[in-house]
Amino acid sequence: QVQLQESGGGSVQSGGSLRLSCAASGYSNSGHCMGWLRQASGKEREGVATIDSDGRTKYADSVKGRFTISLDNVKNTLYLQMNTLKPEDTASYYCAAVNIPQYYYTDWCPGLYHSHVYKYWGQGTQVTVSS
Repeated sequence: QVQLQESGGGSVQSGGSLRLSCAASGYSNSGHCMGWLRQASGKEREGVATIDSDGRTKYADSVKGRFTISLDNVKNTLYLQMNTLKPEDTASYYCAAVNIPQYYYTDWCPGLYHSHVYKYWGQGTQVTVSS
């Protein structure tokens, strides 16, 4: 059974940094699309970043230049390094993953704007940024 477990959330002041981790168990990350999403209170869930099988990354405009997504294939762990945090980054953050469907190209990773493609989800971790 595939399980994704986030950690690393917490409270930080504006301008600070946090690194989120997502440990994947029972999951083969070959041929994958993985990503981070967030949902602030009273707002819709939004994609934050994705990484595909070839390591290509995509970011939401709101986090470009501040957040970095990465994947450690040995540890089967997805990371989100968040720098220069702003109060508007306050949200519950989720990691998610899906295997690339058969016959699809390895750069298939539409999760940034199409979260419904993800099959596996973590339980979320809270990030609170105070001004």
